[in-house]
Amino acid sequence: MPPCSTPRLPPPPALPPWPLTPIPPVQVFGLFVALGVLIAWVWTVTFIPAYIMLIPPASLARFGLAPAKESRPLLARLLAWSGRRVFRWARPVLLATAVVAVVAAYGISRIAINDNPVKWFAPSHPIRIADRVLNAHFGGTYMAYLALEALPEQEALPQYTAALSARLAAQARALPAAAEVFAAVQARAMQLAATAASPLALLEALEAFVDAQAWRAPEAQVEAWEAAAHLLSQERQRRQVFKQPEVLRYVARLQEHLLSTGVVGKSSSLADIVKTVHRELFLGEAAQFRIPDSASAVAQTLLTYQSSHRPQDLWHFVTPDYRTASLWVQLKSGDNQDMSRVVAAVDRFFAAQPPPMPLRHRWFGLTYLNVVWQQKMVSGMLQAFLGSFLVVLLMMVFLFRSALWGLLSMVPLTVTIGLIYGAIGFLGKDYDMPVAVLSSLSLGLAVDYAIHFLARSRALYVRHGTWAPTLEAVFGEPARAIARNAVVVSLGFLPLLAAPLVPYQTVGTLIAAILLVAGLATLLVLPALATVLQPWLFPATPRLRFTCQCATCLVTAVAAVALGGGQRAPVSRRGLDSPELGERRGPSPAGSGLRPAGATRKMRRDP
Repeated sequence: MPPCSTPRLPPPPALPPWPLTPIPPVQVFGLFVALGVLIAWVWTVTFIPAYIMLIPPASLARFGLAPAKESRPLLARLLAWSGRRVFRWARPVLLATAVVAVVAAYGISRIAINDNPVKWFAPSHPIRIADRVLNAHFGGTYMAYLALEALPEQEALPQYTAALSARLAAQARALPAAAEVFAAVQARAMQLAATAASPLALLEALEAFVDAQAWRAPEAQVEAWEAAAHLLSQERQRRQVFKQPEVLRYVARLQEHLLSTGVVGKSSSLADIVKTVHRELFLGEAAQFRIPDSASAVAQTLLTYQSSHRPQDLWHFVTPDYRTASLWVQLKSGDNQDMSRVVAAVDRFFAAQPPPMPLRHRWFGLTYLNVVWQQKMVSGMLQAFLGSFLVVLLMMVFLFRSALWGLLSMVPLTVTIGLIYGAIGFLGKDYDMPVAVLSSLSLGLAVDYAIHFLARSRALYVRHGTWAPTLEAVFGEPARAIARNAVVVSLGFLPLLAAPLVPYQTVGTLIAAILLVAGLATLLVLPALATVLQPWLFPATPRLRFTCQCATCLVTAVAAVALGGGQRAPVSRRGLDSPELGERRGPSPAGSGLRPAGATRKMRRDP
């Protein structure tokens, strides 16, 4: 296959793993890039030859490499000199490449995975300036929500009935004047237990019974029935977890722990409402800014809050059954690393200080969603990168009919990716969305030069018969075409540096760097490897040819199996169901009754 056609084929097959990533924008991007490359190839093999046929032959007389070395331009002479030095110093070049690879590996280990959409704007942009000022003066503009849910009750109906009967009997002994009434309630509870579906249904039926009896009771028993109704109200409050003082104090301690992280500027919860209202009920005494000592007192503060505000405002912090509460967390930074620190801090708090009642915690909100997006991006792009790598390798083995030549064509792009991402680690650049996307895109860009170099090398080797004159010929017109292509195309991406958004600038810089490094790796590392591997690349004996054919079959089979297994393996579901980020079992917060402002619409960010 001619080199003009060969380099154009790998990029589209290298991009299909992108539609399998769990990120819709990346899927669309991969499909559009693949389609664009195919259309460009069609125009290259149709329009360009037709246009050349219209050019007068006289205009093409001086086209190509000049026969006389003295009349060749500087680039041609420099490439010829480089080819001779690489042939002579092949092993030192490979040793230097290995050293660079080790350093790059260390740089890759220093890469920090982080993203923040606000940082997509330049530091001098008004949005960035406003972000810094607001977060310096207020509690934080980045919202995250922590849902605290009471676990489903495991107490069976017979056990609950027995416990309720014991509490009724104890109350009867404490109030002798109401003993007859409590005995009636106790007897009714035993009757209803035979048909009740759950402890809650039993409690509701008993409440209806007590209310009916209180209306019909003689005046002498009214207070006794009211005492029974009060006891049942306390029974109901026992099931309302977030009316219990010990639970609210636990939430308050959790808020103090979050403030100690240095990332959280402020947090709001039901405990803050209860403490604030309780202080106001005592005429603003600072000592009364605390959680009351009983569930009844907590209920009174909440009733007071609802009577002085819109009643539905309370449901932004707790569900009507008081079994699920929402903790609003305001962060001063939108970095995913900071959100992850907060998540880890909450996990450590729950592990070190178990809640007084069984609770599970789950995160939601835009800031946390960015963390989930980042995890999907990293895992998805890693899958896409490995899939693309294997697809390109299989195509190279197929095109060159040799596993060794196929592996050789992957060396420049491997060196390029390692060097570029190692530099990212040393420079402290975060591994964000544009950097992740470019990891797969760089495959199609970097492999082009290797294909062109190797395809021309094989064709010229047939003409010259030995590697030394072949390499000299390759560093003539083919190397000059590769060098010019690398420089021209990389310069074509540099106008992106003038873009107003940082991701565009990152894309322009990285693609230009990828193209230049891939061109250098192709012109330095590939000829050095080919010089060392001459006996295997051009086998002269039947035994060597048989060994190469067996290696080709083996590499092809392994790559195909790895590609098939990798495409069938699902990407790890991290995020809302991720154990690394805390308990996230059960229904989503959207179905729990919580309605935090901004959970389903743009939120008013309170200081």
